[in-house]
Parts: sequence; structure tokens; C-alpha cells
Amino acid sequence: MAPKYAPNLRSRLAPLLLFLQTGFIVICALYAEFDPYAFMFGNTSSKLYSEFQDVNVMVVAGFGFLGTFLVRYGFSGSGFNLLVAVIATQWSIILNGYESWIQSRRILIDMKSLVFAEICTASALISIGTVIGKTNPVQLILIAILEVSGFILNGWLLRTFFEVKPLYCAMQLHTFGAFFGLMLTWVMRRKGSETPFEKEKMDRKTGLFSMFGTLFLWMFWASLNSILVDEGERKLRIILSTYLALAVSAVAAAAVSVFTSPRGRINLDHIQKCSLSGGVAIGVSMSLVHRPWVAMTIGLAAGVISTLSLRYLKGHMLLAFGCHDTCGVLSVHGLPGLLGWLAHLTLQINHMDDCTTAIRFAVFHICTLLITLSLSMSMGVITGLLVKWSFWRPPQDRKCFDDQAFWEFPKLAKKK
Repeated sequence: MAPKYAPNLRSRLAPLLLFLQTGFIVICALYAEFDPYAFMFGNTSSKLYSEFQDVNVMVVAGFGFLGTFLVRYGFSGSGFNLLVAVIATQWSIILNGYESWIQSRRILIDMKSLVFAEICTASALISIGTVIGKTNPVQLILIAILEVSGFILNGWLLRTFFEVKPLYCAMQLHTFGAFFGLMLTWVMRRKGSETPFEKEKMDRKTGLFSMFGTLFLWMFWASLNSILVDEGERKLRIILSTYLALAVSAVAAAAVSVFTSPRGRINLDHIQKCSLSGGVAIGVSMSLVHRPWVAMTIGLAAGVISTLSLRYLKGHMLLAFGCHDTCGVLSVHGLPGLLGWLAHLTLQINHMDDCTTAIRFAVFHICTLLITLSLSMSMGVITGLLVKWSFWRPPQDRKCFDDQAFWEFPKLAKKK
């Protein structure tokens, strides 16, 4: 029997994709061009390209494979990830080009603008992890468009009114994406969602494929944290700190997983997700990490907090608030992001001798966090109210976490 909503998406998905892509082409035809000065520095561009490829692998392959852990949602987990990523990247390039457009009425595209766009896309993919399996591709594209817009707006506010450095604004992708997604899944909660969905399961094969995503993300995370930093001692220090934090968080995730297991065994879900928490936490505080033991301590704390949260907090959030966080984004990105923010504040104050300056910085730092949280959560609520509209034909409960609602399966098709 054919899925109920598969034919109906033709009138939603195809027009939306064609409308967006045509709009992007028209905007680029009228206003965009390649930055002519970028071709004057061939060596720099080639170095940046290799790092861009690392980030691109994280966005396409890392998040793509990571979303295949559901037993009947492998096609959608990887396929929709690619579709959303390419749409969000193009939209990010256009929005990030507003500064050059104001100055010269042209949107200049170079490797750095492409890198910023990929970082914005990663933030959107983090948010989508909270509702994966419970939404259709039309809803996912709308979520990505609105989330990217909010994330870029947040960076503009921090740079304009607080003179925050672009690197720190970009590294807010974890906090912004996590709390955007948390409010999104809260608004889109379904009646009776306190009980597990029938098809929300993982088996050995899908767990292995999902582990590939973790390995891609883990291997290339240092490039994500260091790509916006110029060559030199600082860049090397960030790369080393990121690796140490990731290594320690992987060890901590395994240890806490065994310790909290009733049967004393490792939970694959903890290894897949919490092993990445060290990279999240160090990414927010990396500019002030000058000693190896500091990076390792941040990784240890991130791994412990992330694993405990995924073991206990995820279920309580579902029962208490109806927040069905499919991928545990709060545990993997949200809380480690807040830990990194706290580490950044502590390290900066520790380096200050003047008490008045330290207090001013603390107030400034708290304000940047409050703006990020306020904007992300409000944008998440607005987006949730928009995409839960029945016009977009969200999948029924019995069709959630099921590829057959969206993909062709010739062997299962009914013969006429």
C-alpha cells in the first residue's frame, strides 16, 4: 500500500525547491560575483580550500551518516541532510554578503564566504537533529532557512552592538542551534509523544553507519575550530587543544557510559554523540586556552556532563516539557556549549588583574549569551508555529521515522 502523504508532497516540495533555487539564481545573477582579489592569493586560497573540504565533509558526510541511526530512516537521514545543506549554504552566502552589498552593491563570493556559509549550515543541521524523523522535507527546508537567518542576525547583533569578534560569533553555532531546536521540538510536540514512537529504534547495521558519521566529525573537528584563524602559533594551539579535548571527552563518555549502565556495558549512542562534546566546549573557549591540561579538563567536563545528560536528562525533558529531542542535541551541543562559555568567562577573568575590568567583562559576556539564547529560543518558537501548520502535511505518528513516506522502493511497490 502506497504511503498516504507521498503523492501530496509533489504540490509542496517541488514548487518550494524550484522557487528557492530560481530565487537564488536570480539574486546571484543581479548582485553576486566572485571576489577578484581572492585570485591574487593563490597559495592562501589553496590552503583554505583544504580546510574547507574538511568542514564540507563534516556537514555532508558527518551529519549525513550520523542521522542514519534510525532503523527505517536511513534514506531520509542522509538524503534530506544533503538537500537541506545545499539549500542552507546558498541562502547563507546571500545573507552573509549584505556587508559587501552595502558597500559596493555586489555580493562578493570567495572561499571565506563559503566557509562562513558552511558554518551557518552546520548550525541549522544541529537544530534539525531535534525533529529528525518527525518532519517532512518541506518542513526541514523551512526550518533551515529560518534558522540560518536567525543565526546570521545574531552574529550581526553581537558584532555591531558588542563588537564581538567574528570567530566567537561563529562558534555560537552550537548554543544557538541547540536551543533553537529545543524550542522547535517543544512547540511541535505531538499528543502522546511521551511514549516512544513505534519505529524510533536503532539496530546493529544502522548503529554502524551512524558511527561513521561520528568518526568523520571527530576527525575533522579541529579544522572547524581553526579554519577562521590565520596561520601561526594561535592556529596550531587551537588545533592541538581541540584534539586533546576531543580525545578526553571520548574517554570520559566511555567511562561514564559504563558507570551508569545497569549491566556495566558501553552504550553506543553515548559514544556516537558524547565523544564530540569536547570539540563543542573547546570551540567556544579555545581563544583563551594556552595550556594542554586546560583543554583536557574542558574535554573531561564536557564528556561527563554530556553523557550524564543523555542518559538521564533527555528522558526527563520529554516527560516534563514534552521536548522530544531525537538526536539529544541539548546534551551534545547545548550543555557543552554553555560549558565552553563558562570556561571562556573563567579563563578571561583569571587573566585580569583589575577587578572593575573583570566585572565589566563578565557583564558583557553574560549579555552576549543572553542575546544568543533569547534570539535562538524566540526564533525557534516562531519557526515551530509556522512549520507545524497542517498545510505542510506533517507525517502522521505511524509514518514518523519511516522512509516509505518519502522515497521510492521499487520492490515494495504494488503491481497493477
